[in-house]
Amino acid sequence: MNDFKFSGHDTFHCRHLWLKKGYDFINSGNKFSQDDAVVILGVGKNMVSAINFWMRAFGIIDKEGLLTELAKYLLDDKGKDPYIEDEATLWLLHYQLVTLNISSSYNLIFNELRREKIEFTKDNFRIFILRKGNELNISNLNSNTIDTDFEVMSKMYIRTDAHSKDKEDTFSGILTELDVIQVEKREYNKKMETFYAILNNERSEIPDEILFYAMLDFGRFDKSISLSSVEYEDNNIGRV
Repeated sequence: MNDFKFSGHDTFHCRHLWLKKGYDFINSGNKFSQDDAVVILGVGKNMVSAINFWMRAFGIIDKEGLLTELAKYLLDDKGKDPYIEDEATLWLLHYQLVTLNISSSYNLIFNELRREKIEFTKDNFRIFILRKGNELNISNLNSNTIDTDFEVMSKMYIRTDAHSKDKEDTFSGILTELDVIQVEKREYNKKMETFYAILNNERSEIPDEILFYAMLDFGRFDKSISLSSVEYEDNNIGRV
């Protein structure tokens, strides 16, 4: 990796219905760049840009803006889970988000930061990213952009009290149901601090088919798959 990306979402986390909305938009022959995209999608201009970004980040469209085979398999009206009601789909989307690495925070947090720190704060994340950038001679990193991206990430995975009171969960992040990231607020250095942790819990609820798909997608094997690789290699299921 010779660059990081912490922007593109215009500070909007991906809402639950955005991927289906975006899929239908593209499937009908539209483009995010067209003038009437805001009217067709029924959202503001910045949200149009954000939906486009998340469509790429989750692998629903490719870099040319075309729908992927996975998108058609899942989100077509006759697809397996067009309205993303099955938790297995959320695990698959989580895998895509981390491993495609269109948005750098997710790949770095799940593959690297969690190895360094059992729990971490937003400050820990920023310091970690700036250090990584220095090691890789990436000089265009902005602390405010990194902080904003971390806040977007937290909204994607963590349900707030406001979301819990919203019966339709209109504004909750698409991956909150997975309960992947734990949060605890406590006093640290004489001030209240928010700590985040990705626990190595048993995840028996993840369907075997999703795990198998991810191992095959990882692809670094011949006639057998190393258990050590599955558990410990970056972007394999033990990490993600």
